[in-house]
Amino acid sequence: MLRFAVIGVVFTLLIGLFWVGLGLNPRELPSPLIGKSAPAFRVPELFDATRELSQADLKNKVTLVNVWASWCSSCRSEHRHLLTLRRQGLRLVGLNYKDERAAAFGYLNSGGNPYEAIGFDESGAAGIEWGVYGTPETFVIDRQGVVRYKHVGPLNEVVIRDTLLPLIAELERT
Repeated sequence: MLRFAVIGVVFTLLIGLFWVGLGLNPRELPSPLIGKSAPAFRVPELFDATRELSQADLKNKVTLVNVWASWCSSCRSEHRHLLTLRRQGLRLVGLNYKDERAAAFGYLNSGGNPYEAIGFDESGAAGIEWGVYGTPETFVIDRQGVVRYKHVGPLNEVVIRDTLLPLIAELERT
């Protein structure tokens, strides 16, 4: 009798775990960076390889860091949203991830450049520091250089309206 009770409890706990797991959003990947300073990185700038982009360049203004690549089809779907955010006055910094410089130039020439600055992460080493799973990924960095939010996947109108813009407005008030 005790054995059946234990089996029943274990079975009930497993069902509960599966139920909770099914309710999770797979796009919400937890990031250990949230609440911490943006990771230290140093990469050449895309348009001028003699200059560098680093963690220090992400301070003093709320910044969206967008990890993208010319070979990324999801990046193409979010690109128009990035251009709109830039026209609204938001600061966007790009991290061109595991790409070829010429392909990145072509991508930006055909679609427009929404970025104030772009780091060229040819090897993907900076992306590893950021905990990048793939492209696109977008991070919100506050004025002190602290990561406040991470979005995995392409940005869309709903995410921008319901999550990014309210968070950015709050960070700009503080």
